[in-house]
Amino acid sequence: MTSGTTWTAGETSDPELACPIAPVVDMVFSRWTTPILWTLNEFGRLRFVELSRRITTITPKVLTQRLRQLERDGLVIRTYHAEVPPRVEYEISELGRSLAPLFAALAEWTAVNLEKVERARQDHDGRERVGGRRN
Repeated sequence: MTSGTTWTAGETSDPELACPIAPVVDMVFSRWTTPILWTLNEFGRLRFVELSRRITTITPKVLTQRLRQLERDGLVIRTYHAEVPPRVEYEISELGRSLAPLFAALAEWTAVNLEKVERARQDHDGRERVGGRRN
């Protein structure tokens, strides 16, 4: 690893100390966080309805919960416009935008490696069917 961090095993039973990126992984890669941040980064400021139309499989309740958490974490900015009817817009914050290189690296890794992962899964599943389940 870079930045002077080394991987060590067995030094602690606290998962956050054993893996210092665990809190960030939990925050950024929870079920709906990545699609929300990706969508806001790609399309800019969106109203709730526009965001839910772009992420069609998320329920309004879950979208509301995730947006509140992302706002709390400083990754999304919620802007309320006191109009009739009221209008609320969401946009990715500078802090959220700072994740763009990470997402770009993951997109690149996906393009290069996802097919390899699928082949490995197929090979593994084929061996399990032929030889029975291994421990």
